[in-house]
Amino acid sequence: MTKNAIVSQEKVEHTSFSSERNLSSLFMDLKSLLKGIVLIANVLPVITGFWLAIYFTNSSFSDQRSLFLLTMIGSTFVMAGALVLNNWYEVDLDREMERTKKRPTVTGNFSLKTVLTMGIVFSIIGFVVLYFTTMEAVIYAFIGWFTYVVMYTMWMKRKYTLNTVMGSISGAVTPLIGWAALAPSYHYVPIVLALLLFIWQMPHTFAIAMRRHDEYKAAGVAMLPVVRGFDFTKRQIIIYVTCLLPLPFFLTSLGTIFVVIATILNVVWILLSIGGFFTNSDTKWARALFLYSVNYLAILFILMIIVTLPIFA
Repeated sequence: MTKNAIVSQEKVEHTSFSSERNLSSLFMDLKSLLKGIVLIANVLPVITGFWLAIYFTNSSFSDQRSLFLLTMIGSTFVMAGALVLNNWYEVDLDREMERTKKRPTVTGNFSLKTVLTMGIVFSIIGFVVLYFTTMEAVIYAFIGWFTYVVMYTMWMKRKYTLNTVMGSISGAVTPLIGWAALAPSYHYVPIVLALLLFIWQMPHTFAIAMRRHDEYKAAGVAMLPVVRGFDFTKRQIIIYVTCLLPLPFFLTSLGTIFVVIATILNVVWILLSIGGFFTNSDTKWARALFLYSVNYLAILFILMIIVTLPIFA
């Protein structure tokens, strides 16, 4: 092989490596911008809400596949748009917090104008697609979008500890979107799911705020542990987790297995919450509580689908 051929091959390999690295970097930036895990956590209740609507209305999933696809695409774009707009608005806070310093809005990999445009376009696409399901689903999606983007992000987060309550409202509508795409949501099941999600988000968010206490304090964000301290926050966590205890008994139509497993999960969470008053490390305890809350939600909503599958129902 000639020297020129070797040089050419090295250039090709270098170009290929650079392209792969750029694609990988772009993927990671998009994942950070869309808050991948948060987006997935919000999509799951939409799926569950839709599936349970099929189950309780004795419909067939095969007959509703197109509607399911529209619901998932629409709701995902709406939520993605809201998350992107949150990143756009909070770039000054993200610069102050260690866990958010690598977001593309902070690093400059994406311009703020680009991010703003993405957030608006994603939101519009989502609402347009959802319009082809039901107007009720669109209304719930708008409630979630508005409370998260305007009420939580732009108004309450920096000023009031009640920002967590407002953020919880936006997350609570997700199963209502899924259910309402197929049937009216005045059924007790989607209402209980919405209540469950609202309550769940409070201790979940408090755990995050305790883990990131110093960062939130430095950024001037009015999270409960920053304003009222850890002991007060721990008491609030116990109160909210305890409020989850009776909810499975409103879902006895999902079967005994579901009620038993959900109750066990609630009891364990209560015990873990009480353990916060006997821990030597608030940070480690808050991390354990956060991880438990994430797994709790995933297990519970996946379980709702499993126990209503034809082979189990």
